[in-house]
Amino acid sequence: MSSSSVSPSSPSRRTALVTGASSGIGAAVATALVARGHHVYGTSRSPEKITSPIPGVEYLALDLTDHASVEACAAAAGEVDVLVNNAGESQNGPFEELPMDAVERVFRLNVFGAVHLTQLLLPGMRSRGYGRVVMVGSMLASFPLAYRSSYVATKAAIKGFSDSLRREVSPFGVGVSTVEPGSINTGISERRTQYVREGSPFEAEYRTMVNTLNANEAKGVSAEKVATTVVRAVEARSPRPLYAVGSNAPLVFALRRLLPRSVMLRIVARKHGLR
Repeated sequence: MSSSSVSPSSPSRRTALVTGASSGIGAAVATALVARGHHVYGTSRSPEKITSPIPGVEYLALDLTDHASVEACAAAAGEVDVLVNNAGESQNGPFEELPMDAVERVFRLNVFGAVHLTQLLLPGMRSRGYGRVVMVGSMLASFPLAYRSSYVATKAAIKGFSDSLRREVSPFGVGVSTVEPGSINTGISERRTQYVREGSPFEAEYRTMVNTLNANEAKGVSAEKVATTVVRAVEARSPRPLYAVGSNAPLVFALRRLLPRSVMLRIVARKHGLR
């Protein structure tokens, strides 16, 4: 399918903005939306450094930790119908040992930047009577894991914003969803920021968790499979609040409804090598 065509099952050509489109899930989502016939902006902190730009994607500079950069990106994009908040940082560390500046940074990047960008683009969607906002979260927001507290908290936060926002904007034709991927094979393990002190009393267990996490991700779903789920949320006539993909999502969410929360937390811990 050419980038200028739209399949019979897709809506009319829309303008989409995908954050973090230089690699991983963001690049896969941008590629999929172009293939569906949409006009796509992709963001990167340094668009000029992208070595393999996606055909059909226009790149915009965006640093989500900088309010002025967020505002400039929104202004450059103009009238956006679809916003996919994907960019973020994956962070690990024993809770006691997480530097507060690192915690604040991950919240600025994963939460506050996405919230600010959404606030800037929503009025246009509302006034035009159509919009789609997708927050790319993590299944860890539904199934928290030890030593990932800061990251889990950011993903729970954006899901909270998303779930609360839905009712506010749905009367104006704007759909809001969260997509929660499980383990994803995107090379994110090499980019994750980690904080653990030498000689930490948590170090042995922390390393067990990280090694198991990395092994799970190596066997995880592809970025393209997550992108397919994001596109479903974007193009649904009535988007659901939550879409989950990977890590046996249908089974584990069913178990979450049936089992006590304490049991599910133990299951998640054991899945990551913790006893």
